[in-house]
Amino acid sequence: MSAGQPKRGTVVRGVISEIHNFGVFVRLEGDPAGLPGTGFIRIPELTWEYFCDPADVVHVGQQVSAEVLDFDATRGQVQLSLKALQEDPLVQFAGRVGEVLSGAVVKVVPFGAFVRVAPGIAGLLHKSVLTREPVIGEMVTVTIAEVDRPRRQVRLELAPTR
Repeated sequence: MSAGQPKRGTVVRGVISEIHNFGVFVRLEGDPAGLPGTGFIRIPELTWEYFCDPADVVHVGQQVSAEVLDFDATRGQVQLSLKALQEDPLVQFAGRVGEVLSGAVVKVVPFGAFVRVAPGIAGLLHKSVLTREPVIGEMVTVTIAEVDRPRRQVRLELAPTR
């Protein structure tokens, strides 16, 4: 890397210039060497939060700070992450196994449903514990059965009714 190329882990600033369904382009501010460039944020690197459209997370013209993940010299593009500068919500959530929470169904898949149980955290309610197919937006009461931090998975069970 030359002196004007950002190194992995460096925090850079820029302005969102384009939003696509595959990622977000950022016009980087010039560095001391005066070498502005383009940054790119892949969809999974935008935020810990669940979202459907990247435009729900950022907007064109927005100033952002992001961490450099990689630099592609041939394309002159810097791979960036907004998520790397945010606290991982799963770290503190991992200690909540056994708690009963209510959350909204955010996605229904062939093997179950994902339920948002905290900001940035959706857990799987496997179809084997469901009595019927839930509907997106439906509120359900669940028990946190397991938090697997290395695999970034939260397993849920239906909470017993009283």
